[in-house]
Amino acid sequence: MSALEDTRLAFIGAGVMGEAMIKGLLSQHLVLPEMIVASDPRPERGKELSERYGIATTTNNVEAAGKAQVVVLSIKPQVLATVLAQLRGHIRSEALVLSIIAGARIETIARGLEHRKIVRVMPNTPAQIGQGMSVWMSTSEVEPRQREQAQMILRALGEEIAVDDEDYLDMATALSGTGPAYVFLFMEALIDAGVHLGFSRRVAQQLVLQTLQGSVAYARQSNLHPAELRNQVTSPGGTSAEALYQLEKGGLRTVLSRAIWAAYQKSRYLGGLNNE
Repeated sequence: MSALEDTRLAFIGAGVMGEAMIKGLLSQHLVLPEMIVASDPRPERGKELSERYGIATTTNNVEAAGKAQVVVLSIKPQVLATVLAQLRGHIRSEALVLSIIAGARIETIARGLEHRKIVRVMPNTPAQIGQGMSVWMSTSEVEPRQREQAQMILRALGEEIAVDDEDYLDMATALSGTGPAYVFLFMEALIDAGVHLGFSRRVAQQLVLQTLQGSVAYARQSNLHPAELRNQVTSPGGTSAEALYQLEKGGLRTVLSRAIWAAYQKSRYLGGLNNE
């Protein structure tokens, strides 16, 4: 029996990530559409999701959360305080609250809801196609079955890793949460370089996308360290060696490390603002 079987889920906030979770759960047949309700302030958004997935929708957060055994908080950080105040006292005492709100620390959610069964998650955007990376942790009050439920929900988005220190979520924000932005910038730079060489933008994009996709797939399959993989394509005095020399000379590793550190510090700072 699935840990999510006969489990009612409420999504408070039905934006891109909320929809990605709903889509993943339904496409993997982990729950039935009638067991999901999504709340969004825009009636037209609710109608869109209802027609697309056959789920119930509402504009009332309290109505959505009241009967749910799992309440997913997928709202913007800016409305966090308002939504927590709305939901306080309206979530079932035995329910699991799963939050994907950027920067919202567990203690803030627990105080705001007066509820301690909480899982906090740092997902990333490839979750929209089931290829995400989610890092999560739970409070000690979360029961083993609820941890299993959280794990199943996150696996519907891609891969997941559980941690036992909330600081790791700020680290994950900087590395995997923000990571797609680094990859897209690198991708854009490669495509522009291809156009500069003389390729059409369409051909340059095809070359870059397949090269990146193939490289990741090969790295996973080979199970070799990235340095070993790099050495395989770097002949002495060859084109790869010359290109890598210029990248190292330009400080690629240092710039990336500084960028990730800056994102980590920013995550901690924003977390402090959201949790005052």
